[in-house]
Amino acid sequence: MGLASALSTALTGLSAAETQIDVIGNNLANAQTVGFKASTAVFATQFLQTQSLGAAPTAENGGTNPRQIGLGVQVAEITSDFTQGTIEISSTPSHLAIQGEGFFIVESSQGENLYTRNGIFKLNSENQLTTATGQRLLGFGADDSFRIEETQLKPITIPLGSESVAKSTTEVTFEGTLTPQGEVADVSQVIQSAILGDAAVPRPDGSDIDIGTSPVPSSTGVSTAVAGGGALAAGNYQYRFTYVDNAGRETVPSAAVSVNAATGQQITLGNLPASPSPEYTSVNIYRTAAGGTEFFQLDTATTGGTYIDDGSTALSTTALDTDTLSGNYTYMVTYHKSGSTESIPSVLIGPQNVVDGRITLDGFPIPPTPPTGGGFPEYDEIRIYRNLANDQNNFYLVDTVTPYDTYTDSKSDAEISDLDITGNKLLDLNGPTINSNTLLTNVLKRDGLNYSPVFTVGTMSYQGEKGNRLLGTKELEITATSTVQDLIDFVESASGIQILQIDSQNPIPASENNIPGETGTLIPGGYIQDGTIRFVSNTGELNALDIDLTSFRIEDDLGNVTVPNLAFGTIQEAEGTSAVADLVVYDSLGNPLDLRITTTLEERSDEQTVYRWYADSSENQSTTTDGISVGTGLIRFDGNGNFISASNTQVNINRSGSPSVSPLQFDLDFSSVSGLATETASLAATRQDGSAPGVLTSYVIGEDGIVRGVFSNGVTRDLGQIQLARFANPAGLDERGQNLYAQGINTGLPVQGGPGENGIGAIRAGALELSNTDMGADLVDLVLAGTQYRGNTRVITSTQELLDELLNLAR
Repeated sequence: MGLASALSTALTGLSAAETQIDVIGNNLANAQTVGFKASTAVFATQFLQTQSLGAAPTAENGGTNPRQIGLGVQVAEITSDFTQGTIEISSTPSHLAIQGEGFFIVESSQGENLYTRNGIFKLNSENQLTTATGQRLLGFGADDSFRIEETQLKPITIPLGSESVAKSTTEVTFEGTLTPQGEVADVSQVIQSAILGDAAVPRPDGSDIDIGTSPVPSSTGVSTAVAGGGALAAGNYQYRFTYVDNAGRETVPSAAVSVNAATGQQITLGNLPASPSPEYTSVNIYRTAAGGTEFFQLDTATTGGTYIDDGSTALSTTALDTDTLSGNYTYMVTYHKSGSTESIPSVLIGPQNVVDGRITLDGFPIPPTPPTGGGFPEYDEIRIYRNLANDQNNFYLVDTVTPYDTYTDSKSDAEISDLDITGNKLLDLNGPTINSNTLLTNVLKRDGLNYSPVFTVGTMSYQGEKGNRLLGTKELEITATSTVQDLIDFVESASGIQILQIDSQNPIPASENNIPGETGTLIPGGYIQDGTIRFVSNTGELNALDIDLTSFRIEDDLGNVTVPNLAFGTIQEAEGTSAVADLVVYDSLGNPLDLRITTTLEERSDEQTVYRWYADSSENQSTTTDGISVGTGLIRFDGNGNFISASNTQVNINRSGSPSVSPLQFDLDFSSVSGLATETASLAATRQDGSAPGVLTSYVIGEDGIVRGVFSNGVTRDLGQIQLARFANPAGLDERGQNLYAQGINTGLPVQGGPGENGIGAIRAGALELSNTDMGADLVDLVLAGTQYRGNTRVITSTQELLDELLNLAR
């Protein structure tokens, strides 16, 4: 048995050497495999043949040791060496190395969790990180708000080129110099429209009024006869005749008829002037005293009839009106009621040329009946206005008549144009003017003697100028019920005129009033002033509001476009040192929003300089107002020009009608602005932290395993977090090939966590862990294994030789 056992023992040695050479060969073969962990073959003795158990010491014997012969070697285990491999830099961001303990968790094609130290990952067609052999790298994903969802493992996804993100502005930083030099902003720009009328008050229709020269009674056909029986005194009597209407208005008098009478006689006047038209049914008879030259009214007689002057009727004190007109005259009429607003004047009536005559007007319009609830006065009179022979542009009140009258005008130019005479009046061509409740569709603008409606029902856009810079366009829906006050409120808010007192301790300043004929202060805002619309800007040159000829534009339902012109003009120019900065901020959806910050020098004292800032944004969208004002506050500097403080620095831009977060809130940082005494004030926005939508263009992976996406707009967002696992006994892992391990029965449960947690190592992105094969040691071991192999073959050879000798003995 001795020689036979030697053969079997040598055979186990050969087998062990072969195994060690296999392990060393595998190590050397994977010397360039990323993440490879070298293995070591561990040997143990196999069986033993006991020849003697030995004996314990006795009184007679000192004891003997057991005699045992080994029967060979066996491979106790092949264990992996999980010591750290060398970290090598890589230019690929998806290449990862673990510094310390732990394994990447990947998913097999059957959905099983496997583990690897090989950090060569790449993106597949689904933008998922996978190993070189296709297993998906697992970790935590991110929700739509880019928050890490630490619930369950899922493939790490990096959607390059498809994912978009935006960032809302949270802070704006300014730089510049707000100088204490220049004028304090205590004067506002004031603009004022033309005088505007109200079409709700009816305008008389003068087109049907008849105008002509009044008839002159002819005295050539009048017969005279003298007879006794009267009471006339002796002398020469002269008679003149005028037509008279029902209202007592007379025409030009006729030529004189002269009659001589003796004492006690009477004079018969026959064939009096006949009526030239139906309104004249009577004649007034004027006569002189005996031998006199002045005519006084004697009596009234029927046209075409006979009158007997017997001396019984005394002359009245009413002298004959011989006034006549000479010139080219034009008339206008208005509706009138005592104590009420007079209407707009009619169209021009005439002209009528007259020489030493009088002008008659007939066919006056009938005032309409006011609607239920009012709307305009219940007019009951007609006022007649006339120009002067040498002034065709101004019209003066001639008289007031009832609508059914016929009027004969004989008043001289001098009589009606003397405004010092009580009752005389210059015609107000504008008529009744607007008030806050006037409907926009009733607003009239006068151009000479033409009265045109300014507004129609439709969508009105408005774009004014502020500080010589265009404002954003705002829209107002004009309906049949929109009023002038609605327009004023709209323009006031759409122009960014700040009137609300955000800071009660530092209210919006009022303006000096330098308008000729006015006193007091001017409060910023919109008002109705003597039939005009007036807007008072906030103080400072760069807050000056201008509304030009094309600032308003109306489009009706049919697409017709009109351009209302309210003829705004500047009646007071703004004063005050100012600076402005235009910039763009972003809401939560990445929408760009225009913002304008205007600063004005509000106060200058021995201790400090104070500027007020105004914030305007045409993108401000509220359900209650179209206002572009989004903030105001004060900026203070000390005597060295150093920034002290700024108040109310949070700006709020409402985003109603937009799915973005509303309001957009951000802070203004003026701390880098100085108050040094430069020649002019300056302000610029140097930084704002918002951004427009950007596309995911690249990514970085941190030591904590968080994958941070870098977008084209410069924003970074978390896309996920790589999870690692460690085992109490990593040597117990079951190798699956392709650098993969599976949990073994002797590994213990995996401890999962983020890099740097729970004793897990950190991740190095853009790096790879090389194989930890020690080629030098393995080559030495390879020599030793070969020597071992050759030594065991020698045992077999020697045993064979001995066996051969035994066989030779038999022969």
